[in-house]
Formats: sequence, structure tokens, C-alpha cells
Amino acid sequence: MTLTQKRTKKQKQGSLTRQIAIVIISLLAGTVLLCWFLNTVFLERFYVENKQKTLMEGFAVIDAASVSGLLTSSQFDVTFEKLCANGNIEVIITQSNRSRVIVRSSVSDPERLSMELSMVLDIWSGQAEYLVQQDNYVLLKRTDTRLESEYLMLYGVLSNGNRILMRTALESIRESVKISNQFLAYIAFGACLVGIIVALVVSRGITTPILEITYLSKRMAALDFEAKYRSKGYIKNEIDELGDHMNALSTTLEETISELKSANNQLLVDIEKKDQIEQMRTEFLSNVSHELKTPLALIQGYAEGLKECINDDEQSRDFYCEVIMDEADKMNRMVKKLLTLNQLESGQETVNMERFDLTELISGVLHSVEILLNQNGIRLTEYPTAPLYVWADEFMVEEVVTNYMSNAIHYAAGTKEIAVRYMKKGDCVRVGVFNTGNPIPEEDVDKIWNKFYKVDKARTREYGGSGIGLSIVKAIMESFHQECGVDNYENGVEFWFELDAGGSIGIEQK
Repeated sequence: MTLTQKRTKKQKQGSLTRQIAIVIISLLAGTVLLCWFLNTVFLERFYVENKQKTLMEGFAVIDAASVSGLLTSSQFDVTFEKLCANGNIEVIITQSNRSRVIVRSSVSDPERLSMELSMVLDIWSGQAEYLVQQDNYVLLKRTDTRLESEYLMLYGVLSNGNRILMRTALESIRESVKISNQFLAYIAFGACLVGIIVALVVSRGITTPILEITYLSKRMAALDFEAKYRSKGYIKNEIDELGDHMNALSTTLEETISELKSANNQLLVDIEKKDQIEQMRTEFLSNVSHELKTPLALIQGYAEGLKECINDDEQSRDFYCEVIMDEADKMNRMVKKLLTLNQLESGQETVNMERFDLTELISGVLHSVEILLNQNGIRLTEYPTAPLYVWADEFMVEEVVTNYMSNAIHYAAGTKEIAVRYMKKGDCVRVGVFNTGNPIPEEDVDKIWNKFYKVDKARTREYGGSGIGLSIVKAIMESFHQECGVDNYENGVEFWFELDAGGSIGIEQK
């Protein structure tokens, strides 16, 4: 992965992670704020309503005790104390007929509370808000001007005729709300810190595999089918299933593209084949007759010499036989090459487009010509080592590389060096085979690809060349619909060809 790709992936991951983290933190903060709002607005009201219920339930308990005659007995002491303590209620019960004789009280200063009772009886309505009115009691909210405090007060008449006053302070609920909000603020702060950490961890756990799949899809779009998704968890989830489907899609696409490339290549060949076949036959017959004329004449001449016994000595006869065999072997090799070339140009040779490692193929060719390099004192100065996958017919590409290496070995001169190198060109890769020596004359550069054309006829004849090798290379590259060529340098010549390397990475682009 390049530095730019890493930065882009990091930026996208940060963006998606940030979005998920913001959503989680916003939900957490919104929940805390909603709790604070509900606590501030409704808690006091809820508390008041709960206190009203407590006062009314307490009145029912005390009234039941008055009916049963247990109000002043010791048996009711525990129940009365629990009622007052648990509900934070002050209670005073007096005899009837506006008497201040106290029957039972929960306060240490019953006289003061008795005065409160008198105030209620005098209907001090300017400082009271009636909340509930029943036949035997009333429930109201009253303000104590002296203490500047609010109370809930229940005044009523028990079934035995005694009067009762029950009171509970409302100031405690406001203090509770304040403390509750303060405590909620501390909890909210801690929850936000924990929420941020959890949000970052959770969001990263979600976004990392998603972004990995996104990156894999980009590589697939570039026809790099080596990219595969690998699950990082023991339990598969929906993202892992998506990754498995991406892997299956990658395999299917590779197979489909291979089939399409083969079919497309065959279609292009068929389109061109019809118009070329007659011309190729004519050229083939003409060139074959020309190339075979010289070796046939030699074979005929030396055979006639043997028949007429021009030289009777054994050494001369062996020489004549060697010439005949050598010329016959050259004719045989030339005919095989011509047949191969004819099949390529006529479209009879099936081109099987597949994806393979070009570096591995070149390594095999270099290994096979290692003996020739050593015999000719040639040094291999550069060759590829990194894997490079291309689309082509592997066996035909091997023929191209072998022809280029054979030419380089036979024509290497000067420092006698050979180099094999790659150069990336868009979705293609250019493979060059360079050898030191004399450049090819400019007037011959365009002709060397023609069948039977020889720049240095004497030297070509010396190592048995027929002038067909480069024609075969050109025919193979045309069957791939790719380019081939030659470049002259001051110290040598480089033959090159191009192949489809869509999706391959790691090669310097020039």
C-alpha cells in the first residue's frame, strides 16, 4: 500500500469513526440532559404527589386505630412512630370541640403544632392552597412566614371525633432535587468520559472492517484479484459475510475476465483473419522458395559430387556428408519456424489468455540459456525478481523471451552485457532485453520484423539464423493485440514487448 493510499484510508477511517463516535456521545449527552430536565421540572411535583398519598394513607391508618380504640394504647406506639419517621411527618391529635388537650403527638413541642391547628381552624386561607378536600379531612399547601418554608398539611376529624393535624416539609424535596442534579452532573461527566472511550473503541471496531472491504473493492476495480478479505473474529457477523461474498466475487470476476479476454482476443483474430489469409499464403510460398533455394542447391551439388566420386578419399566424403546434413538440419529448423509463423498469422494457433507470473517465466528462460551465457563470456547485469502478474498466453510469451535472449546472446559485443528489465506504462508493462554491441542501422529498424530479413546476413548465417525469429515475435504480439519494438542506444540495442498487467503493483511507472 502506498503512502497516499494509507493517508486516504486513515482520513476516511477517522471521518467514519468520528461520525459514529459523535452519534453515540450525542445520544449519551442527550439522555443525560433529558434526565436533568425531567428531574428539575417533574421531580418536585412527583414528590409532592407522593407526599400527599403518604399523608392520606397515614390518616387512614390513624383513623382505623381510633375506630378500634387503639389510638392511645401502647400497642399503637410502634406503628405511629414508624408512620411519622418513615414519612417525615409531624402529627398532633387533640380532643374534639376545639380543645387543645393533646391525645397523641409526634413532636417535641406539641403546643406549637397545636397553634398551627388553631390557624387552620381559623381558615388562614391567605397563606394556604387547598389541594384535596374530603368529607373528613382537607389537604393543603401552606407557607410558614416565620421560617419561610412550605408545608403540606392535612387537617381532619377522626371517626371518634378527635381532631388531627399532619404536616410534612416541602423544603427537603428541593434540597433533594438540588443534590440529585449535582450528583447527576458528576455521573454525567464520568459517563461522558467512559462514553467517549467506548464510542471510539466500538466505532473503530465497526469501521475498520468496513474500510478494509472498501479498500479491497478499489483493488478489485483495478483488476487486482490478489486482494482477499480475512475475518479477524472468532464469530462471523454480517461484515464477515460481506467479506466472504467479496472474495467469491473476486474469484468469479477473475475467471470471467479471463474467459472474456480469451473470447475477445479470439474474436479480434477472427475479424482480421479472413482478409489476411490469402496474402499470407502468397508471401509464405515466395519466401520459402527463396530461402530454400540456397540450401537445396548446396545439397544437390554436394550429392552429385558424391555420386560422381569427385574425391575418393574418406575425409572429403565425410566433409560432403556433413555439409548435406548441416544444410538439411537448417532447412528442417526453418520449416518448423515457418509452420509456427504460418499458424500464428493465419489464426490457427489458439491463444489462451491467462494470468501468470512473468518474472517466474523469465527466470526459467534465463536458467535455460545460462550455459550459452557462460560459453560466450556474457554477463547478466540486471533481471527482475519481484513477482509481476500479466494477462497473455504463457507459452507464446516464453517463445518471445527466448527469441529476444537468443538475439541478445549472438549479437552481444563490447563489454558483453545483457539486462532484462520492466517499465510500467499505465495498465501495461514493457519488458526490455538489452545487449551491448553495435546499434541497428536506422534504415533497417522497420524491416527487421519482416520474414527472412537479415541485417547482417553473414553473421546470421554463421549461427544458423533464418530471419524468422523476430517475425514470430511480431506475430505473437499481434495475436495479443500488444506492441513490440526495438530501441537503439549508444552502447547497444534493446528489444521490447508489452503485456497487459492490469491490477499489478510494485513497478516503477515512467
